[in-house]
Amino acid sequence: MQAVIFDLDGVIVDTAQFHYNAWKTLASEWDYALKHEDNEQLKGVSRMDSVYKIAQWANVHTTLEQLLDVARRKNEIYLSFCNQLTPEYVLPGILPLIHALKASGVLVSLGSASKNARFVLDKLGLLDVFDVIVDGNDVSKSKPNPEVFLKAAQHMGVSPQHCVVLEDAPAGVEAALTANMKVIGLGDAGELQKAHLVLDNAKNLSLGQLNQIKIKGVS
Repeated sequence: MQAVIFDLDGVIVDTAQFHYNAWKTLASEWDYALKHEDNEQLKGVSRMDSVYKIAQWANVHTTLEQLLDVARRKNEIYLSFCNQLTPEYVLPGILPLIHALKASGVLVSLGSASKNARFVLDKLGLLDVFDVIVDGNDVSKSKPNPEVFLKAAQHMGVSPQHCVVLEDAPAGVEAALTANMKVIGLGDAGELQKAHLVLDNAKNLSLGQLNQIKIKGVS
């Protein structure tokens, strides 16, 4: 293991409720009551792909211009929620893990579909922690396409097979596997069953466990 790539939402910070509230507000304009189960399917998916999904669920046929407007307004609502973020919002276990990795000489990167990743990291006081940041502004394809993880590995100068990804979404797990990387799922074991290891959260993840995954095949 030479590098660890972190997803943002649900791994470093939990902004799922922010996304849900924003999407729910806009979905209601299409007379669609967005459910929490729907929001789970939007995790790790780009903003525009999420708009397309919601339009399909609502059985709405509209123009690209209108869909782009929905995406723009969703982002405005989401950012208004994110303004309240502080370093205290960083999820348990993340900071100790990052510090332990860096102290051991392991590179750390962000690999997120969010175009607001740098804004969120700045609010959390983590903008300068990562060796490499790759977000939605740097890629043309969203997860489960592996582009975001492959670019992170490329920028770090590390082969994909030497990277471990931390993910909370099935689309992200699939992207990591497609990239030929090891992946640790944080969250529901049923949803993340394809991951090499699933834990409730990063609080239960130690450097020793990462080294054990190394013994299983990550060098």
